[in-house]
Amino acid sequence: MRERQKRPQISSIYPLMKTLITNAHIISPGIDITGSSVLLEDDKIAAVLQPGETASADATQDVGGQMLMPGFIDIHSHGAGGCDTCDCKVESIRTIADCKMKEGVTTWLPTTLTLGTNTLADVCRCVKEYAASPNGSKTPGVHLEGPYINPKQCGAQNPAFVRPADFEELMMLHAIYPVLNITLAPEMPGAIDFIAKATRAGITCSAGHSAATAEDFRKAKAAGLRRLTHFCNQMSPQHHREIGLVGSGMLDQDIRIEIICDTIHLCADMLNLTFSNKKVEQMIMITDSLACSWMPDGPGQLGGLPIIVKNGVARLESGNLAGSTLRYAKGLQNVHRITGKPLSELVKATSLNQAESLGLKDLGKICPGYTADLVLLDDDFNVLRTYIDGELRYQA
Repeated sequence: MRERQKRPQISSIYPLMKTLITNAHIISPGIDITGSSVLLEDDKIAAVLQPGETASADATQDVGGQMLMPGFIDIHSHGAGGCDTCDCKVESIRTIADCKMKEGVTTWLPTTLTLGTNTLADVCRCVKEYAASPNGSKTPGVHLEGPYINPKQCGAQNPAFVRPADFEELMMLHAIYPVLNITLAPEMPGAIDFIAKATRAGITCSAGHSAATAEDFRKAKAAGLRRLTHFCNQMSPQHHREIGLVGSGMLDQDIRIEIICDTIHLCADMLNLTFSNKKVEQMIMITDSLACSWMPDGPGQLGGLPIIVKNGVARLESGNLAGSTLRYAKGLQNVHRITGKPLSELVKATSLNQAESLGLKDLGKICPGYTADLVLLDDDFNVLRTYIDGELRYQA
């Protein structure tokens, strides 16, 4: 599997740049420390200092007691700022990556739609070109949402492009730029064999846009399925005689679930129920954001289908939800408010779980040796600063 993007190595004849972030409220998995400091050396975290401790540095930044967390990782996002991943334009990828960076997202998987092979290949080429000179969030790979889904569970996906699972097509796309995650319907013909092959190729398989039964889920998990896509949305619901994917996701102790925390795709009670019954280590917060994110209400497009955004909610003409306009930090704020769980636990679901599930090394913790991808938030979860590879890349 391709490792995360790295900055070019600095020659040893140049000293490492040391930056000391002081007066920070550090929140990392299992850690909640006020009045502490973080020492950055180039793109790495060199030390986490307790209150009162200090260290020499080339530059010092006092952050006024605000919350400093690991940079968010959004593994499911289609667009923002009026641009869609499937525009097949490098400029669109740059615009979305810039918006994501302003949300505190330091790593992002550009997410496709159910579209034709040539379009998906063009998306992969555009992401590859962007990754060679990124201006915002890093893009170590792509997330294919579809096209191997159940046509009866399309939701906001275009049914005209739904097709059977095709491993050769997947490998062709993967050769252009790494496919780190693929969403498919495990109950469709050929899907179980496809999951097994994709898993052996190092690609994470996730069930979504699916009418799978609990038995279908068990077969898929045995073949390598590791995740459920936008939990509860466009998946077989829980029933007392057939628990479907929703019930399977609640019951299974290993499967990780993507969850859109905008209180629209899942109401507050469902968010509370899910976080009360699943370990935080199994949760992956996503935005599933569309081109209409960071944009005013009005009409738009999604994979060739018309949508309308009203009061920040995106829907097809049929009334189906069509992704979100959620900005990442607000999802975390919603879950913290609804569940009352400590941020030092919830922060696992904003970055560490994603990194571990995709094999992205040294991400998701404020810890010596980890990459210095950080986000600074105020008490209302507004993003104040975003650091990527140790550089202050965004400041409100």
